[in-house]
Amino acid sequence: MDKTTVNLSKTNSAAYRHVLELDGQVAEALAAAGVDGKLVELVKLRVSQLNGCAYCLRMHTRDAIKKGESADRLAVVTAWWESQYFTAQERAALGLAEEVTKMVVPERADWDDGSLTPEQISAISWLAIVTGVWNRVAVRSHYPVAP
Repeated sequence: MDKTTVNLSKTNSAAYRHVLELDGQVAEALAAAGVDGKLVELVKLRVSQLNGCAYCLRMHTRDAIKKGESADRLAVVTAWWESQYFTAQERAALGLAEEVTKMVVPERADWDDGSLTPEQISAISWLAIVTGVWNRVAVRSHYPVAP
């Protein structure tokens, strides 16, 4: 029996358009909260790592590089808590994104050191949620990732 591959963006384009709209609203919230573009890409990258989405990993790595992110920081984002590469705000955002992605219960909240404003916490939480949706669309649709 062959595996059935369904491109979710094409078989239910209305739902896909709604995710695009949500993604745009999250981008507006991030900008309004003053979240740096490089941090946005780091969060997208970390959530995509946790969700095992090769398509999004490649895309967000490339986007982060275009925004000026360094190879060293990209190399250690998988173990951000063990490095000295990230600011307190970046560490808080990455911890929050992991908490949202992993749905840690009871709430861990060790990332909550006051480095993020309530608006930034909301925007980054939504960023992790919508990135998780994109990861699931890409993985389930078997988007090709080839050199």
